[in-house]
Amino acid sequence: MAERTAEKAGGKDAADQLIKRISAEYDTLSRQLKVIALHIEKNRDHVGLEGIQELARQCEVQPSAVVRFAKHFGFSGFTELQAVFRDKLSRQLAPGRNYQSRIRELIDSAPRKLSSVDIAREFLAGSVAGMHELESQLDATAFRKAVELLVAADCIWIAASRRSFPIAAYLDYALQHTDKRIGLVTALGSMHGGQMRSVRKGDVMVAISFAPYAAETLEVVAQARERGAKLLALTDSRMSPLAKQAEVALIVQDNSTLGFRSLSSTMGLAQSLFIAVAYALELPSG
Repeated sequence: MAERTAEKAGGKDAADQLIKRISAEYDTLSRQLKVIALHIEKNRDHVGLEGIQELARQCEVQPSAVVRFAKHFGFSGFTELQAVFRDKLSRQLAPGRNYQSRIRELIDSAPRKLSSVDIAREFLAGSVAGMHELESQLDATAFRKAVELLVAADCIWIAASRRSFPIAAYLDYALQHTDKRIGLVTALGSMHGGQMRSVRKGDVMVAISFAPYAAETLEVVAQARERGAKLLALTDSRMSPLAKQAEVALIVQDNSTLGFRSLSSTMGLAQSLFIAVAYALELPSG
């Protein structure tokens, strides 16, 4: 009850507290409420601005379902829930978002087809906006725990598939510059099962996956967990199947531009993680 009171009061961390509660109760929600939960987590800035009709339209549910969602979490209705996200919204919004909106409006209103330069600027603006969002919403506690987990690991395994694979390849390359034993699970030649037999208790699996979540990555994670490895997830939701199994989950949501999702924010997070780990490993002991 005290937690709900803090959320309604619009305290400094009220939105984060509410997102954590939604995540904790996610599995118990109905199908419609799960859709709303995911939308709110991934679009928290917009929730503070858009009306109930627009939110319902984007979630493909009736407005009554949005009201039901709000009441489930102890609010009198959508307006009271929205106030949690609206509080101090102007301070929290990434500076690049306004720039991105201006670029979008310019392109949408242009009487001609997009040029290659228009496309480049749109993608770059989206990447800048995404990086600003990551910076402003980075979970400092989770990031510190992630670094500590990797520093303490006997061996670090890295798994990702398809769109996420470049991030795994970068982490493999970067972490090879430390004294840690590193294993990149590539599934090349369907040999990932053999690789998993080398996983031991005390190892850490770094898994990277975003909706709709690669089945190959989830399979590797399950095998690593069975063998006693801890899990560090880089994913897009606290409600993702990776986050639910992880000792630590770092949440990152790359910007989508013209129907294609960037990797800029995720790569920036991965690079930050490596640099922080390398720095910690070089600190004098004792």
